Amino acid sequence: VQLQASGGGLVQAGGSLRLSCVASGTIVNINNMGWYRQAPGKQRDLVAIISAAGTTNYADSVKGRFTISRDNAKNIVYLQMNNLKSEDTAVYYCKANLKSNPIFRPNDYWGQGTQVTVSS
Repeated sequence: VQLQASGGGLVQAGGSLRLSCVASGTIVNINNMGWYRQAPGKQRDLVAIISAAGTTNYADSVKGRFTISRDNAKNIVYLQMNNLKSEDTAVYYCKANLKSNPIFRPNDYWGQGTQVTVSS
């Protein structure tokens, strides 16, 4: 199983970016999918998470600006980021809790991270 994140880049404050993360490999089912971020010298924090049924949860700092969504048929999770601020600058990681075997319990898998830089 692999998670491949993309869509990061350099954007001015107030701008927008859309991150994508696709899960591939032998996948039985995917539970929660989420985005996390880690700024230099800081811990990795949850940004947004979405259940298989579409229930979402956001960090307070991004509520009203970021939207998480997923395409269950394609095993993709998106993060639409609007009105970006300099404090959103970080490496963004996707995570999926999924089963790769019908017998085994689900495990967490991480993407490789994509850099988002917001210039003020």
